[in-house]
Formats: sequence, C-alpha cells, structure tokens
Amino acid sequence: MLSASARRQRARLGGLAVSATHDTRELTAPARAAFEARFYAGIPADLPTEERDRRALAARRAYFARLTWLSVRARSSRRAAAQPVSRS
Repeated sequence: MLSASARRQRARLGGLAVSATHDTRELTAPARAAFEARFYAGIPADLPTEERDRRALAARRAYFARLTWLSVRARSSRRAAAQPVSRS
C-alpha cells in the first residue's frame, strides 16, 4: 500500500504525463460545459439570449460568492477552535 505522499507523487506524474501528450483543454471541455450548463438550468428557455446570459452570469457569481462565504466561515470556525480557552 502506498503512503499518502507516494500516492500524491504518482498522481502528479500521471497528470503531467497526460498534459504532455494531450490538449488538456480538450480533455476538460465536457466537464467545463457541464459546469457552465448548471447556471442556465433554472432560467426559462423562452427568454432572449442576452437575458439568459445575464442571469447565468449572476447565478455563477452567486455560486462563487457562496463558496467564498462558506470558506471564510470554515476558517473562522477552525481558528476559534484552535484558540485556547482562557480560564478566569
């Protein structure tokens, strides 16, 4: 069984080998398209393209703003948990 460090190194080597022999933009295109499609999912199809794009962009911004907020909250929780409890 490989250690965590050995698994990381092995995965890195594999990733670099794939990058050296393939166009990674081509390999990840389906995943990127699916990711972008999720922001169009709740938007009515009968709207003009410009409005659909505007709403999808707003949904994408909201998604990443929420990720930022969750990250800040998690870091704050970890920081608070690491603080020693003062006994007065």
